Amino acid sequence: MSGGRAHHRHEAGRPGDDIIGGHMSTQTVRLHRWDEIALEKVTEMLSRKLVTGEREMIAQIYLKRGCLVPMHSHESEQMTYILQGALKFLIAGEEITVREGEVLHIPSWIEHQAVALEDTFELDVFSPIRRDWLDHTDDYFNR
Repeated sequence: MSGGRAHHRHEAGRPGDDIIGGHMSTQTVRLHRWDEIALEKVTEMLSRKLVTGEREMIAQIYLKRGCLVPMHSHESEQMTYILQGALKFLIAGEEITVREGEVLHIPSWIEHQAVALEDTFELDVFSPIRRDWLDHTDDYFNR
C-alpha cells in the first residue's frame, strides 16, 4: 500500500461478498453478453433476446417493417429505447411515433400497441420482470 490508500481485492466466495451497502444480497453480480444470448423467434416478424434480474428485465427486440404488436397491457412499467428504425404506438387513442434515439415511457397497466414503420432494433426495459415472456404465456403476439 502506498500513500495511505488501502487496496481491496474481493474474490468470489469470500466472507463479506454477500453484503452490499449493509444489506444482505442473495444475488451475484453477473456480466451478460448479447452475442452469447440466443435469439428467440416470437413470430415471423419479431425476435428478442432477454436479460433478467430479480426485479427488472431488459430485452433487445428486432421487429421487421410492418410488424404489429397487438393491443395489450401489463403490470410492468416499460421504457422503449429505439436504437434503429421507428415504432408507431397507439395509446389511449393517440398515435405516438418513437424514432432512433428516443425513449418512450409506458406506465403500468396502460393499454398499448405498436407497429414497426421500418425494420427496427430497440431495447425494452421492464420492472417488474415480464413473467409472461419467461414462461411463454405472452400469446397476445399471435392474436
